[in-house]
Amino acid sequence: NPASIPDILETPRLRLTRPQAEDWQALHEYYADPECAQFTFQNPLPETETQRVLGSLVRHWERKGYGPYVLTEVKSSTTVGLVGLWFPSEWPETEIKWAIIRRHWGKGYASEAARAVQAMLPNHLPEMQPISLIDADNSRSIALARALGACLERELPFRNRPFHMYRHRRHGG
Repeated sequence: NPASIPDILETPRLRLTRPQAEDWQALHEYYADPECAQFTFQNPLPETETQRVLGSLVRHWERKGYGPYVLTEVKSSTTVGLVGLWFPSEWPETEIKWAIIRRHWGKGYASEAARAVQAMLPNHLPEMQPISLIDADNSRSIALARALGACLERELPFRNRPFHMYRHRRHGG
């Protein structure tokens, strides 16, 4: 019996929607970028792998009733990335993940979307206190986790590298 969160969330600048298989085209800019892939897949992905990743995001939502949202900038209808709940089999717990296309870095989209996800949790998944699992060298993501109020819980080896596990605090509800 999967959990259930809204298919759509909105913030002042963003529309967060459940991913569709065809979203791979807009998100391929992220997955094909060596700088974006550095702390996740290590290497940029070819189109076929981006399609496979999007398929896995769609199936994650179907199986669990939650998952990462595709972020669309409301004013321009431009896809800017992904933010949301993510729990692949090798993760220790459900995390709040973020993946922003590089030309949209520094605009506060990841923070804005992650705060919307945090705010939705008490009403839809009140027991969940997600983590963010971050490569120890990924200073940008670590700074974002801290800005979101997450606290470093522990360091752990993951994919043969040191990772930090940040815990997001429960928000009122």
